[in-house]
Amino acid sequence: MRRGRKLGLSVLAVGAAALAGYVVRSERPTREPTRARASIGARIVEEVPPSATVVDVSSRRLGEIPGARRAIDRAVSADDRDRWTEVTFSDDDAWSVVDALRGSLPYHEADDEGYNGVYVKHGEDIVVIDAVGWARVEGVAH
Repeated sequence: MRRGRKLGLSVLAVGAAALAGYVVRSERPTREPTRARASIGARIVEEVPPSATVVDVSSRRLGEIPGARRAIDRAVSADDRDRWTEVTFSDDDAWSVVDALRGSLPYHEADDEGYNGVYVKHGEDIVVIDAVGWARVEGVAH
């Protein structure tokens, strides 16, 4: 009989713990699907590496990348050759922006010369753009 009582108490304890865990879990905010976050950075450069290809700002492929022209315009407007300007995305398009920037335009991989990125002619200026600070971000609904 003692064995039956111990088993019954064990089953009761496990059931109570499971119920408590369910209640705690159901009160937590639910997680949204993982989202991507990326920025397109742009800055004016003084020199173009000899191995880099320069794209004109009017390029159709450049225009198809959300935020690319906006980042370039910000860099030219700021006229600060020491800093990057950024346009940030926190939605489903962020990873496609990174892929398009690195895959559909002549992307320069800098070894020891210049910056990584796509070099763009904008009027008298040369601007380099690149995907910066990209990561997956998990959202939490409240």
